[in-house]
Amino acid sequence: MLVDSHCHLDFPQLIADIDGVVARAEAAGVGMMLTISTALSRFDGVLAIAERYDNIYCTVGVHPHEAEAEPDTVARQLIERARHPKVVGIGETGLDYFYEHSPREVQQHVFREHIKASRETGLPLIVHTRDADDDMVRILGEEMGQGAYPGLIHCFSSSRELAEKSVELGLYISISGIATFKKAQDLRDTIRDLPLDRLLVETDSPYLAPIPFRGKDNEPSYVVHTAKTVAGLKDLTPEALAAQTTDNFFRLFTKVPRP
Repeated sequence: MLVDSHCHLDFPQLIADIDGVVARAEAAGVGMMLTISTALSRFDGVLAIAERYDNIYCTVGVHPHEAEAEPDTVARQLIERARHPKVVGIGETGLDYFYEHSPREVQQHVFREHIKASRETGLPLIVHTRDADDDMVRILGEEMGQGAYPGLIHCFSSSRELAEKSVELGLYISISGIATFKKAQDLRDTIRDLPLDRLLVETDSPYLAPIPFRGKDNEPSYVVHTAKTVAGLKDLTPEALAAQTTDNFFRLFTKVPRP
């Protein structure tokens, strides 16, 4: 079984054919999906999808792009929503200095509130980071010094240094379809050297479809192509890679019952 550890099933490209998306994922061997919250204003829709399907769980959080729209997000709001049995993670949250849709100081404040919620609930923190390595390493380290929390860097495409620092802090690394792109050799080299017991796979659908679907809307069934690439980098069969990353998922997301 494979797990798509990060998808956005409430987004228009997927929700329009949600039954078909789920059926195709199951047919491809994707036995579980984690659909990710990007704003508190959208959370009810995210949760509704998780409640509808036995093999779909969700998170609660505010994407850094949305931090300015929801700057008053505090740990308490996240913790309250995380009490639902289908809510198994906090995020996605983090820093995005590439687009900077929200001011950096607002992103950092909202990010730290998510870390507080992760620390208090024990639920994994789902971290988005782009062009913000220095601040990301600093904040992750500072907050870990205030008390440990579980988490992962999702859709990893940053520097080797950030990957290594994240692993040192006890975090996991989630690999997306970017790993299949022709120009992503540096990323593949980093993945090859990362510990296997810290890796997950994801689609980040409907974005970042892997080769051979690049340029099309992504969906959870396509995670098999990313997993195949990672298996090759690790000199594993696809079946062995699926078993390991699925075990990693359940080790991190302890609130999700193993099937």
